[in-house]
Amino acid sequence: MGTDTSGGIRERMFREFRDLDLLDRAGAHARAYVGGALDRHVFPTDDALAALEGFREPLPEMPGDGVAILDQLDSLGSPATVSQIGGRYFGFVIGGVVPAALAAKQLTDAWDQNSALYLLSPVAAVVEEVTEGWLRDLFGLPEETVAGFVTGSSMAIFCALAAARYRLFERQGWDVNVAGLAGAPPLRIVTSRQIHGTVAKAAALLGLGTGCIEQVDCDDQGRIRTDLIPELDARTLLILQAGNVNSGSFDEFAAICGKARDAGAWIHIDGAFGLWAAASPTLKRHVAGIDLATSWSADAHKTLNAPYDNGIVLCRDQDALAHAMQASGSYITYSDQRDGMTYTAEMSRRARAIEIWAALKYLGRSGLSELVDGFHDLTCCMRDRLAADGFTVLNEVAFNQLLVACADDQETDAVMARIQASGDCWVGGARFRDRAVIRVSVCSWATTPADIDRAAAAFSAALKSVRGLKAAE
Repeated sequence: MGTDTSGGIRERMFREFRDLDLLDRAGAHARAYVGGALDRHVFPTDDALAALEGFREPLPEMPGDGVAILDQLDSLGSPATVSQIGGRYFGFVIGGVVPAALAAKQLTDAWDQNSALYLLSPVAAVVEEVTEGWLRDLFGLPEETVAGFVTGSSMAIFCALAAARYRLFERQGWDVNVAGLAGAPPLRIVTSRQIHGTVAKAAALLGLGTGCIEQVDCDDQGRIRTDLIPELDARTLLILQAGNVNSGSFDEFAAICGKARDAGAWIHIDGAFGLWAAASPTLKRHVAGIDLATSWSADAHKTLNAPYDNGIVLCRDQDALAHAMQASGSYITYSDQRDGMTYTAEMSRRARAIEIWAALKYLGRSGLSELVDGFHDLTCCMRDRLAADGFTVLNEVAFNQLLVACADDQETDAVMARIQASGDCWVGGARFRDRAVIRVSVCSWATTPADIDRAAAAFSAALKSVRGLKAAE
């Protein structure tokens, strides 16, 4: 039986699906964009932002032209992007993109696989299994550890805390999947005061509430005070950090985790960007003892430089994660192969793990180590340049995070605004030790010493300009 091409729009789509002209057009625009990404303004110009008004139009009544749609998207959209894949974006902990992983994403986008089940995508299932094993090896995690491939740290932490919730309740004879939370025995969550906001969000989404969180004071680098951690027990979820979101500091895992395990606590390590320090022989000391934890979360779109969106939840209690993520239905056909949705909250999800596999295969162990060490070295270079130019450095550079400040909060904010407006680099602000800081995150393979020089010059020029204006008042 031949293909039914009746109807105008369907006939057009069959034709465009086969002739590939639109894919060629999109590829040409993508190549042009990537080719100029290293040299363009990091943040869009005012003209580029104003041009976004061109998207504001009523929903068309009739079908459009695919070529014209792509051309509009490129002409209006490309100039208004933030050049996060370049070498001078330091605002958030956002990695660049490994070329092979970007190309793999383009190919898998064309595959358009739903990776929930083996029967939906055997290739996605096998590549997930391989990537899971590579990550266990890379991070030095127990052999029983399984991985779920999710959107980012927010969802990875959600999944890990859901697994912890299931297991901690189950130990007290409570099946939260059946009985829910009404009347459930209490749980405890112990964190540092500087834990990432996604932890509180996950606790709220899971119905645990933020009121059960016991916050522990930190030292001057944002590490949880080991001596202040309360007595733990088998109904406690202890959350530690591999990479403080501001300072980049690492908690003392070896000293904390052994005692916590003896108490029966569930230990989760939030390692969005810091867990990858395990790939460096010189920096892996920061993550000594992480193998004693119960679950971990990481982002491959940060340090690994995989494309967005690529988060990872890792859990040594496979049964707890699977029970927390459980889904059933007469139409859901599980197999004796890996079924990825077993370890994630999503059912319909793209085959994102293939991009992580491509990045790891392209870099190899030595390439990833070079990348990680490079982030640290460049951050130290930036620290030295800014300190010499009159900025106050507020953190010890453990990995790839740098915090600097000026004379007071007002001056710091004014300097940061001028840096952002320069187009030479982009940085973000935060508060650390009760003062405004400029936060520099070095996380892209594309960042070079020349990029650090250019960024440092922008910092220096901004500081001189702000102080010059102040002196003239």
